Amino acid sequence: MEIKDMTYSQAVQALEQIVGRMQQPDCDIDHLAEYTSRALELMNHCRAKLHKTEEEVRRCLESIAPTAQ
Repeated sequence: MEIKDMTYSQAVQALEQIVGRMQQPDCDIDHLAEYTSRALELMNHCRAKLHKTEEEVRRCLESIAPTAQ
């Protein structure tokens, strides 16, 4: 699945799987760079989703109780 199509939960689960693979004693060193790159992409995707959600919640709260100007 493309990272851009993942939900936050799916991305976190994929990231946990990669971390699990990397922690195994028999982790294939030839794939370590690939795992690291994919993990970074997943973390950036999660960060973007969190930021977007934070902004949406902030807008909702401001529409309920606008700040005094």
